[in-house]
Amino acid sequence: MIGGRRTTRLEELIRETAPELGCAMVALEIMPDHLHLVVSATPHWVPNHIVGRFKGKTSRIVRQEFPFLQRMPSLGSRSYVWSTTGHVSADTIRRYSEAQRTRG
Repeated sequence: MIGGRRTTRLEELIRETAPELGCAMVALEIMPDHLHLVVSATPHWVPNHIVGRFKGKTSRIVRQEFPFLQRMPSLGSRSYVWSTTGHVSADTIRRYSEAQRTRG
């Protein structure tokens, strides 16, 4: 699904959605078949609602703008991984996320 203009548009939508949810985007790495998104969020939203809002909005809009994607049963799975960072710095998270690009 991800590539070219779709990648650019997906990044735009994620950057637009983060402030709507009161989140600050710390890192974003878009891979060919998945993405890594790190946000800083207040406890106002529980993690599954944050993930659901990002996935729901981006899927809906990308499918509208790229109609050939409507033939796909889904643009992503229901799965996700979330974790709290504790005392890990934003820089450490960013470096980890960037390092994922080089993994096979």
